[in-house]
Amino acid sequence: MHTAQGRVEPTRLSYTDAVRSLAAAQKSGSGAPPYSRWINRPLGRRLAALAYRVGLSPNQVTLLSGGCSLAAILGIALVRPQAWLGLVVGALLVLGYALDSADGQLARLTGGGSLAGEWLDHMVDTVKVCLLHSAVLISLYRFGSADRPWLLVPLGYLLVSVVFFVSFLLIGKLRLEAATGSERRSSGRGLLQTVVALPTDYGVLCLIFFAFGWPTLFLVLYTALFAAHTLVLSGAMARWWKELTGLTRAPR
Repeated sequence: MHTAQGRVEPTRLSYTDAVRSLAAAQKSGSGAPPYSRWINRPLGRRLAALAYRVGLSPNQVTLLSGGCSLAAILGIALVRPQAWLGLVVGALLVLGYALDSADGQLARLTGGGSLAGEWLDHMVDTVKVCLLHSAVLISLYRFGSADRPWLLVPLGYLLVSVVFFVSFLLIGKLRLEAATGSERRSSGRGLLQTVVALPTDYGVLCLIFFAFGWPTLFLVLYTALFAAHTLVLSGAMARWWKELTGLTRAPR
């Protein structure tokens, strides 16, 4: 395409071609949790192609993701649980998570990724997780949906989620700093790790909020997922500790 000044601008891909290009450039999903690997990434791919056609930047998609999640969180904290609320909250969380996948894919498609954009993405994720479990706690307290001991569940879930998120980021950083950091560990990857990682899948957490309008059912699912997440975190921390004790920092 030629502009009035004679500059040549790259031809924009069609929506279909953008989806195909993203699929070809998709990073490996080996070991990723099942919902994130088989549902969220393909959904994010289509949203990324749509954002590309509309002309949005990766950072704008990140903020849209955060906006959807924030709207859901406000609904949880401020509105009494009922059937329609669970449907709206669940849909907003699922959309927010899909957009969270779309921003990185859009960055790869346009070459517009940056360190600042990656920082923004991680900050939005951290705030989102903290506010989500805090909103559940507020709802249980405000609307008396459960006895007081149940208030400990979202507090515990908040702790486990943040510890897992920070530990996961830190283990990757420390591996790169290790003498063997350039080597990618293959143990525990693939289908087995995908299945084991199921309780840590944020997408599964989003899905159980469709039951938010039925407090008893929601609490059973929420508590079960929290317990399973805690078990996975315990095993992961033991494995990461064993791995790190065998590594040393690379000389600077």
